Amino acid sequence: MSAKMRHLILTVLLLFIMVPVGEAIWLDVPPTGMKCVSEEIQSNIVVLADYIIISEDHSLNPTISAKVTSPYGNNLHHSENVTHGEFAFTTKESGNYIACFWADAKSHGNKDVSINVEWKTGIATKDWASIAKKEKLEGVELEIRKLEGAVEAIHENLIYLRNKEADMRTVSEKTNSRVAWCSMMSLGICIVVSGLQVVYLKHYFEKKKLI
Repeated sequence: MSAKMRHLILTVLLLFIMVPVGEAIWLDVPPTGMKCVSEEIQSNIVVLADYIIISEDHSLNPTISAKVTSPYGNNLHHSENVTHGEFAFTTKESGNYIACFWADAKSHGNKDVSINVEWKTGIATKDWASIAKKEKLEGVELEIRKLEGAVEAIHENLIYLRNKEADMRTVSEKTNSRVAWCSMMSLGICIVVSGLQVVYLKHYFEKKKLI
């Protein structure tokens, strides 16, 4: 294998590692209040998640409530008095998607409730076993297909970051322009007020025959 080919394979593997994959999160929900997790996700991305209570005290049967909201505050999932649950949706807008959990009153003996949350987005939501079976892929072909999906996900993420950077640059330029105009207006107002003060003082001193 040539050095160029090894470099190409290493680059692709590094790109594959950079792709967001499923993430397992452990939360300790207090008796009062709530714990939230959030992730910034672009539009048209599939999100799959499930959560379950992990309790070592079998004498208690704690339950929780869960709520998932979009960046615009739309309710995507809401469950109450459950020990486990799952949700799935396709994002319609870019931004922070927030999942909040809180313990139901009198179900946990005034103790913290431990929750395991498995959150998957994008390419991590694909069932590669089903895809391989349906398209009769195996071995190297399946790995290449995974890498193709990874590269595509990275490309979409780079486009999203580039567009976000362009939007931020536009906002920054508009803000700088407004600040410049505001500074010029403030300077002009100060000059006008100073001139009026000089005219007034001169008129006052002439009236009093001090000059």
